[in-house]
Amino acid sequence: MIVPMAWYKEWFGEEYLELYSHRDESEAEVHADFVERHLGNETRPGAVLDLACGAGRHTAVLRRRGYRTLGVDLSLTLLARMHAQGLPRVAGDMRRLPFQAESFDWVLNFFTSFGYFETERENFLVLEEIVRVLAPGGWFLIDLMNPGPALANLKLHEVQAMDGQEAAIERWYDDKSHRINKRIAVNAPGEPSRTFLESVRVYQPEEVTIGLRWAGLEVEALFGNFQGEPYERDSERLILIGRKPS
Repeated sequence: MIVPMAWYKEWFGEEYLELYSHRDESEAEVHADFVERHLGNETRPGAVLDLACGAGRHTAVLRRRGYRTLGVDLSLTLLARMHAQGLPRVAGDMRRLPFQAESFDWVLNFFTSFGYFETERENFLVLEEIVRVLAPGGWFLIDLMNPGPALANLKLHEVQAMDGQEAAIERWYDDKSHRINKRIAVNAPGEPSRTFLESVRVYQPEEVTIGLRWAGLEVEALFGNFQGEPYERDSERLILIGRKPS
C-alpha cells in the first residue's frame, strides 16, 4: 500500500515561491513594525524564533533591525534560499522543534502557518512546542486567516500567471474538517502538468484562544490586521498575541 505524501512536504518548493512572490520583504517590514509596536515595549528579546519561516523574509527584516532571529522550516528548498542570503536557519518540524526548552523570548508564526496537520492533536502539538521553547514571560504571535471573510471571499476557480507558466487553482471548503483546500495545477508549455495540494484548518478565534490557554499561553490581544486595528468578525486577519506566564 502506497501512503500519499503529506501536502506540506511536496508543495513548499520553487512553485510555491513563484505563486506567492507578492508576499515579499516590503510586506514583512509592515509585519515587523507591528511586532515592534505590540511586543517590543518591554525588554528587548534575546532570541527570536521565526516559526515556519519559509524563505526567510521575516527573519531577514528582523535581523536588519538588530533582533537575534533564527528561522525554522521543514522545506529544504526554502531553507536553501535562506542559505543563499546568509540567514541563520534550522530544518525542523513544528510538532517537534529541535531546540532546548526556554530558548526564545519571542516566537512569531506568520502567514497562516498554523493548522497544516490533519489531526487536531498534531496541530495543538505546535502550541505545546511554542510553550516549551518560550522563556517564562516570553511573547508569541500567531497570524491566521479570519474565517468569515476567508469563506465569504473564497474564489472557487482562478488562473494565475507565473514566470513562463500558469497556475490553475481550485478551492473548496470542507465543513466537516473545517479546512480550506486548494488544488494547484502548474502548467508550462511543453511540460507535463504538476499538481499540488494546500490544506489549512480554519479556526474561529474562540477555538485558538481556548487552545492557547489549554497549552499554557495567555492571549493578551486580538488584532484584525497589521495596522493594529482591533479584531472584528469581518477583519482582514486574525492575529493573536500573548505571552507565557512568568
